[in-house]
Parts: sequence; structure tokens; C-alpha cells
Amino acid sequence: MKQNVLSIEAIETGTVIDHIPAGQGLAILRQFKLLHHGTAVTVGFNLSSRQMGSKDIIKIAGIMLDDHAANRLALFAPQATVNDIEAFKVVRKRALTLPQTISEVFCCPNGNCASHGEPVNSRFYVSTHEGETRLRCHYCEKTFPRQLVTEV
Repeated sequence: MKQNVLSIEAIETGTVIDHIPAGQGLAILRQFKLLHHGTAVTVGFNLSSRQMGSKDIIKIAGIMLDDHAANRLALFAPQATVNDIEAFKVVRKRALTLPQTISEVFCCPNGNCASHGEPVNSRFYVSTHEGETRLRCHYCEKTFPRQLVTEV
């Protein structure tokens, strides 16, 4: 008889971000400042997954992500799911969709862009091309692969 053992402890109330591609968990923690809420955050890296082979998972106690914040995660983990937890049970499970625009999150990698050195908020238009997420800067109109923008 095979016995299932949870690698990460359950939370009573909060959010679980599951099916994060292995290696992206730390980027999500940093980008979304999940450690700044002052609540318990549990992270699992390179966990076994039937669907993905290996995955990362993040559990945030006491915090519920709204749909806008959850969909921003799609830039890092398009196949991730965001689960709302209450009384140790999943009460809502959300698949992610890419937002059409994203503002005030990333800096434009183009050093000559007007967004550098000017008092303006960054803004990118999000699209996919041949399965790759791309971001086009509102100011310089240059298009970049997601990895180039999110890792600046």
C-alpha cells in the first residue's frame, strides 16, 4: 500500500499557489513581495509532480490574492493555479490568464526608453507569440521576451 505524505504543511486560511514551474518560486516570492506581509509563507522547491515532473509551491497564511494579482502570476507561471483556503479546505481554485497590460511592476530593459529618469510609471502590453509571452513597452514601443523584462 502506497502512503501519501505531504511535503509541505497545510494552512488553515490563505492562498496556495500550486503548479509553479520548478525554479520560478523564488522569482515569484521576490516580484510579488510575498514575504513583506508579516505572515507565514511556506515554500517548496523542486517537489515531485505527476503533471510537471517537478514543481514549486507557495503557501501564504492569512492572505487572499485578488484576481488581478493572481493573473499577474501568469507572467511567471502560466499553468499555475491559485487556491483560496478556508478551514484547511480549498474553497476556490483559479486557473490563470495573462493580463492585457501590466503597470508599475517591471522596468523597461531599453536603457534609452523615456521611462528611465522620468517621473512615469512603467506600462507594458502583454501578448503571446508562438507560445512565448512577450511584453511591449508603452513608451519606447519595443517588444521583449518575458524573461528579459522580469529579470531586469
